[in-house]
Amino acid sequence: MSFFQLRLKNYSQKKKIIIGKKIRNICKKNKVKFIVNDDPVLTLKLNADGCHLGQNDTNIQIAKKILGKKIIGVTCHNSVNLAKKAIKAKASYIAFGAFYQSKTKKTKYAASIKILKKVKKFTKTPLVAIGGINDVNYKNLLLNKANFLAISSYIWKNKKYKPLQAIERLK
Repeated sequence: MSFFQLRLKNYSQKKKIIIGKKIRNICKKNKVKFIVNDDPVLTLKLNADGCHLGQNDTNIQIAKKILGKKIIGVTCHNSVNLAKKAIKAKASYIAFGAFYQSKTKKTKYAASIKILKKVKKFTKTPLVAIGGINDVNYKNLLLNKANFLAISSYIWKNKKYKPLQAIERLK
């Protein structure tokens, strides 16, 4: 299963809606789940498949009231306690990172393979690895309990490969 996350930090709500509708249609056509970053209300407006919440975003209970049964993922950085809270709140998935240095955003929290293994022991909730993932290091994360990988700069900011070429190298 593939996911695409709309992550437009410095755009107006109007532009997010215009871009989001186009991306939603592309995702639908390609059978890719469409996730909106940070914003349950925008998720609803775009009729996206779900929303990803950071620790400083809307609380998961409020997001569930807005989104009902849609996918809601939660960032847990490198914290088992945050993971337990997200699991208790019935998050659809929990995300950890950054595993490696990233060009997408400054790395505040460093996650290690240990956290994936530790959390996997007490949950079946899918785990997502985030941060600096590329064609060299991605397999190690998958081999060590990550169910999904969030990959951004390797695909969109790659100086060596165009996006489709970069994606092909991950297969």
